[in-house]
Amino acid sequence: MSFASLAQTNDSVALLQRSLEQGRLGHAYLFHGADPDELETVARMLAKTLNCEQPRRTHDGLAVDCCDACPSCRKIDAHTHPDVMWLRPESKLRVIRIEQIRTLLQTIYLKPTHAPFKVAILAGADRLNVQAANAFLKTLEEPPADSVLILLSTESQRVLETILSRCLRLSFGSESARHQEPALLAWLTRFAEMAGRERRSLLGRYQLLSLVLEKLGELKQATEETLTKRSPLEQHDDIESTLKDKWEDELSAAIEAEYRRQRAELLTCLQWWLRDVWLQTLRLGRELFAYPSLSDAAAKVAERISAPDAMNNLQLLERTQRLLFSNVQEALALEVGLLKLKF
Repeated sequence: MSFASLAQTNDSVALLQRSLEQGRLGHAYLFHGADPDELETVARMLAKTLNCEQPRRTHDGLAVDCCDACPSCRKIDAHTHPDVMWLRPESKLRVIRIEQIRTLLQTIYLKPTHAPFKVAILAGADRLNVQAANAFLKTLEEPPADSVLILLSTESQRVLETILSRCLRLSFGSESARHQEPALLAWLTRFAEMAGRERRSLLGRYQLLSLVLEKLGELKQATEETLTKRSPLEQHDDIESTLKDKWEDELSAAIEAEYRRQRAELLTCLQWWLRDVWLQTLRLGRELFAYPSLSDAAAKVAERISAPDAMNNLQLLERTQRLLFSNVQEALALEVGLLKLKF
């Protein structure tokens, strides 16, 4: 894939291309948005354009897009290009550790092997721990010549301020659009309709919890299948043991990180609907609703609970989200939080 396929529909891609046309590309970027696949795709396209053997050029000879077919482009797509480095969260804590940054720094300061640029892509920049971030700051501020650093994050609010201040930030996609995706909306409709029925019993709340756990199980399975197919492990048969172990650790961490992102997104959708319930208890207009199509179910719940109870629901879900980010047992955190919701 090349920039040409996205430039007409994405302002940030168009901005990147203008920077290439003017020879004013930044040395450090933070790409942030709701879709990690889109972020990685754009980062890969930029890496290919910088190192393409037959790029599309301006009249001044500046490369503005890749050919997507030369050996360099194919190697970058296959994660085998020696001058394009990928860093992903590792270890049980799913963080980018200082040892990974030190290894990256040793490589980034070497001259490119056979390409014009060295490119380092950090997926999950919000998972840089403090020690790793501090070790990275000087290089992020003044990287070596002919190198570009690209940080990716679906949760830019969690990226350390010291990192943010040293990067040019480009946004891709819309959070609100993600919350209206057909699959998420279909699941939320089921939840809202079930909650809208008379559900004062403990059994009723357990049925709602079961609906959440069932959906999370589907998300985890789909995430494992998608990322495993995309992993370099599936593209290469003969891999030395050290590299194989590294890729396996990265795959495991990537699956867990992406699943956590999708879990947070699912619970955020639920939280927005519970906000609609709260607005109903206050008798406010539908123009403020996140999900007008689900207002009937929200109204049924709002008839049974008070405004303070509706606000407490929002606070309970917020606390549950924070608990889930602290590595507590998922099923326990969800059970404790969701069974306290008032419907």
